Amino acid sequence: MLSKSDLKTWLHRDLAPSDKLLLVLSSFDKPCQVKDLKNAAVEAGFRMPKNWNVSGILGRTKGLAIRTPTGWEIAESGKQHLMNIGVSRISPSALHVATDLRSTLAKIPDDDTRAFVEEAIKCYELGLHRSAITMSWLAAVDVLHNHILKHHLKAFNDEAKRVDQDWKIARSTDDLGRMKESNLLDRLDAISVIGKNVKKELKGCLDRRNACGHPNSLKIGANTVAHHLEILLLNVFKVF
Repeated sequence: MLSKSDLKTWLHRDLAPSDKLLLVLSSFDKPCQVKDLKNAAVEAGFRMPKNWNVSGILGRTKGLAIRTPTGWEIAESGKQHLMNIGVSRISPSALHVATDLRSTLAKIPDDDTRAFVEEAIKCYELGLHRSAITMSWLAAVDVLHNHILKHHLKAFNDEAKRVDQDWKIARSTDDLGRMKESNLLDRLDAISVIGKNVKKELKGCLDRRNACGHPNSLKIGANTVAHHLEILLLNVFKVF
């Protein structure tokens, strides 16, 4: 369930002793003894405190870990428990992206945008890939709308009017929301708020969001979501 390399990352997070022991246990594909658990933890750079009664702690997990004649093993409910707290659905590289995103939360002044980003992170950590892509895009568009409103509203309206004479002058983020998001990116490129390469990458994120926002056969994995979030992190959340 959890690779030895991934164990190094997860074992050093702030988790309860029982969760850390379940983590170690989940790295075995067969029943193991307490000494095996301790050795695996040491190999991952974590030395269990001397006052830990490993069998006692595992025995109090209410069936998440099972003691068999050949040793301890993690139960299906134990695997589900780890998944529920975000473990095993996110790789070390993905964890890095999530950590970077969380570090930006306090720097996002708008409450609604911050809520979008936080929900996107939670979806990502829980393996809700389509939801993470959708929520993160909503947050990115919210950031762009707020940035336009505060810093580039006249230039944006002038360009929008030049391209489309029927454009009604925007005075709020709700007004900006009338414009299709693909066109929004074109207008931002035209007034040099973003560059052509950034626009290309953001349009890729938009296409991905559109694909994830409707029932279809598209399969999305953690690496794809990590790429999507990283593009938004580096080109929107950390810039505007």
